[in-house]
Amino acid sequence: MAESTQQGAGAEQAQTCRTKIVATLGPASSDYATIRDLALAGADVFRFNFSHGTHEDHAARHAIVRQVEAELGTPIGILADMQGPKLRVGRFAAGRVTLQPGTAFRFDLSDTPGDEHRVNLPHPEIISAVRPGSRLLMDDGKLAVVVEKVGPDWIETRVDVGGPLSDHKGVNVPDVALPIPALTEKDRKDLAFALDLGVDYVALSFVQRAEDVAQARALVGERAAVLVKLEKPQAVENLDAILALSDAVMVARGDLGVELPPETVPLVQKRIIRAARRLGKPVVVATQMLESMISAPTPTRAEASDVATAVFDGADAVMLSAESAAGKYPREAVRIMNRILWRVEEDAGWQAHMAAARLAPEDYVADAIASAVQQVADTLKAPAIVAYTHRGPTALRIARERPTCPILGITPTHTSARRLALVWGVRAFVSAPHKPTTTVEDVVEAALDVVNRAGIGQEGDSVVIAAGVPFGVSGSTNLLRVARIG
Repeated sequence: MAESTQQGAGAEQAQTCRTKIVATLGPASSDYATIRDLALAGADVFRFNFSHGTHEDHAARHAIVRQVEAELGTPIGILADMQGPKLRVGRFAAGRVTLQPGTAFRFDLSDTPGDEHRVNLPHPEIISAVRPGSRLLMDDGKLAVVVEKVGPDWIETRVDVGGPLSDHKGVNVPDVALPIPALTEKDRKDLAFALDLGVDYVALSFVQRAEDVAQARALVGERAAVLVKLEKPQAVENLDAILALSDAVMVARGDLGVELPPETVPLVQKRIIRAARRLGKPVVVATQMLESMISAPTPTRAEASDVATAVFDGADAVMLSAESAAGKYPREAVRIMNRILWRVEEDAGWQAHMAAARLAPEDYVADAIASAVQQVADTLKAPAIVAYTHRGPTALRIARERPTCPILGITPTHTSARRLALVWGVRAFVSAPHKPTTTVEDVVEAALDVVNRAGIGQEGDSVVIAAGVPFGVSGSTNLLRVARIG
């Protein structure tokens, strides 16, 4: 979060970290004072979870975030998270049953309330897709059944892991690619509403294949960036094709941890982060990062270590879900998250790890410039790199290098600045509209002005600048310039 001179009573300005924080807004964090405090505590992007709340709720939060953004004078991103297809069992006559291991249990399309022998499964696509041997998981993986027979409108299973099962609990089918779209009718309405609001990122839930992303992209167009949540084994199998069509990605460890063996989730997390970094696309690590802070004022040591691991892996951002949306301590959760990030990023071991993990530049001009910018900045011990970027690619490519010094991204639009709020190491600034950039001297002047506004460096320090000629053309990064402060 960029620094601000305006601070509310009792609110402390957080240290500026390279790794960004995404904070979910909800019942515990919907008023002006709390949202402002979360921004001051280090939140760079606010997530609106469309699985909960009304359009009116989200519109009110959107207005407050934009008000806080204007008052603090720093771009804040907004992520609209679509619910996606939720698969659930139907109702039970008694509201709840207990499944016994080894017993038979039937799923069918009948609306009749269920009992200990059967229940409605209002998803014919599951019935048509599963085969004998397929596993169905229920209630976040707490119960498991194995398919034995499949009929035209029913599935016969054997209970593998039993326990209590109540009305409308979720169903996961980890072994099968289901023929269901990533966007439901509800999602399409929510998406249209979110785009009209002017959100910066749209998150797609339960993506399985590249076609799911292409479908959403056709609806979104250029109105927002598309972030894909990876929470299905099929999505991991199609990772490269999905990433190619996405603007950003989230390691959604909740459902991913239900459908994959727990011991594989850390490895999948690292694989996704590596793949996203290779492409220079922001990657968010999410779910249960500080879970205990829903009800406790401090996290467990294991949770702090989990956050630190994501930072060492090179994630662009880490996310708080219920901790900030519905927990008792939303402000404390963001502050402690920020403190963990800051402590890791100050560590010499982390800095050495980032340097060792840098990727070789690819064979084109923009990537060569980004790699050279990082090397020149390190050699000159520059206090900052300035990326003059029209829509963000220049800043993204430099962020991929994980330089030691801050990246100050100058862009002509609030839209691009807000999208850069999710990107590792980038502090975004909107260029002055009354000062059009037409020459290299204009770029240098704007860069030094932003360095001064950011309060970085001292007179005589060298600043490294990256831009593209002709100016204002996205993706044309081909200029490296060194300028001196003062």
